[in-house]
Amino acid sequence: MIWGLLGLLIGLLVGYLFPLTIPVEYARYTAVGIMGLIDTLFGGWKAVLQKEYNLTVFISGLIFNMSMAILITWFGDRLSLDLYLAVLVFFTFRIFNNIAIIRYSFLTKFLGKKKVEEKIAEE
Repeated sequence: MIWGLLGLLIGLLVGYLFPLTIPVEYARYTAVGIMGLIDTLFGGWKAVLQKEYNLTVFISGLIFNMSMAILITWFGDRLSLDLYLAVLVFFTFRIFNNIAIIRYSFLTKFLGKKKVEEKIAEE
């Protein structure tokens, strides 16, 4: 966990000291790439909480998610279709799904599984 926070701080510092301007033509590609990255990060966090984390799966998922998202966006540009919107919706759905699983894991860890299931049953 400490390495993740250290990496985040270093990344923020580098981004602050060396700002990068992305041309408008590449904004869609950047957006879907970032959403693929965020999806993979939350998926990795979920896997850690479920004790199923594997570095090879994480890295291959990161590369595959970002590559496919950018490729689908590129095909959409060639066909004059806004396929990047479909990619963004897909990743947004997956991110919220992973966040829900992470939240449930935290609730069961801190409140106990039985208490959380009782609260769910009440609703």
